Amino acid sequence: MTEANEYLKKPLPSQKEQEDFYQKLRGKIQDWLDKRPNGVGKVSQYVLFAPDFFHLLTRLMLDGRIDGKSKSSIGAGILYFIAPIDFLPEILVGPGGFLDDVVVAVFIINTLLNKFPAEVIEEHWAGDKELLSVVRNISNSGNKFVSKLPAGRLVKRFMK
Repeated sequence: MTEANEYLKKPLPSQKEQEDFYQKLRGKIQDWLDKRPNGVGKVSQYVLFAPDFFHLLTRLMLDGRIDGKSKSSIGAGILYFIAPIDFLPEILVGPGGFLDDVVVAVFIINTLLNKFPAEVIEEHWAGDKELLSVVRNISNSGNKFVSKLPAGRLVKRFMK
């Protein structure tokens, strides 16, 4: 227990370290996708958003305008990203395993977009494309493709 407390007392990584991690993760996923131009299919465009969504969730967690209940959901999304075992574990399927993490993140972000002004959420977005269009495209595809994934079915169950 003492080790855990000591670990929690460590300062957060610097902004530079956070950006370096983000860029390395994006690079690894892009390399993985480049090696499978036809092997991943339609999901490849969604997998590449995983680092962007993770970055967005971590930045929102630090935003003082976000209430505690919403931060609980954000924290759950972050934990889902870093959990070693989930519906599509990255350790078994590589970066393609981020697809279920993206589904969970989109659900959380949609919830936040319904509660807060879009500008509050968008100012933390580091992705190359407009956040609202990305979320809309993934949500629309979710009805066709993503809902076939175990995480998609789980998210739909909680939405009822």
